[in-house]
Amino acid sequence: MHPSSQTAGLPLATLPSPAPRLSPEEERDLVRRCASGDSAAEEMLVTSHLRLVIGIARRYRSFGLPVSDLVQEGTLGLIQAVRRFDPDRDARLATYAMWWVRAAIQDYVVRSWSLVRVGKTAAHRALFFACKRLGAAAPPGAGVRDEVLTRLASRFRLPVTEVTGFVQRIARMDLSLDMPLAGDDGDGETAGDRLPAPVPTPEEVAAETGMTRLWSGLIDRALAMMPDREAAIIRRRHLGEAVATFEAIGRDLGISKDRVRQLEKRALERLHEMLKPLAAAHGLPGGG
Repeated sequence: MHPSSQTAGLPLATLPSPAPRLSPEEERDLVRRCASGDSAAEEMLVTSHLRLVIGIARRYRSFGLPVSDLVQEGTLGLIQAVRRFDPDRDARLATYAMWWVRAAIQDYVVRSWSLVRVGKTAAHRALFFACKRLGAAAPPGAGVRDEVLTRLASRFRLPVTEVTGFVQRIARMDLSLDMPLAGDDGDGETAGDRLPAPVPTPEEVAAETGMTRLWSGLIDRALAMMPDREAAIIRRRHLGEAVATFEAIGRDLGISKDRVRQLEKRALERLHEMLKPLAAAHGLPGGG
């Protein structure tokens, strides 16, 4: 039985109330006590970070799942983060936990949809959330913009026909946010009007910024250990503000665009393998 099956469906009001925020010193002390088996310390760390879980969970309410269920799943991710967090690293628990919470909620959202519609591969799961973010999953009867399909196909390296079929499958389960609500007395209020503003809290902004800097540092370290030509291709193709074409890079390096494409593929594989141990050393999801 899934760990959350005993509590799934409970109203949000039945969840533990968030505890006061902790100072860095209090947080480090509780993490060390938790590592030694102190369950009370673990509970205090979890309850003091429930605001983070609730804030992230509310971002996914448009998928039609109860917020209480999303919070419960996110709390499972938070617990994993609490148990894996290293207090001696120069980061707060909220920064580290945000990624575990988001991963747990996203996994729950995907599990709640038909695997036939969503797909089983990591690329299809990533495409599922990208469709939602970009608004590519149109309501029933509406067309999907060709430029969106092309952009998604290029990003996830999938045929446009496959992306089109995927978008249409998940769109069948959507309701239009522009549809007037029943019993709205003619004031024109829609479901979209009742969604919370997608504005992150200051704590979430700080956490996002801290984790982005950490990943940027790891990527820079990995690129520094790669051949100069491969590192340059990665930077120009994936890390710059504008994506350089294979032809432009090949012209600058004195090689064909097909050779640039081959080098990019090899460089991405090399970068992926180099990042795994670096991520594991920092306790980040995806490491090891």
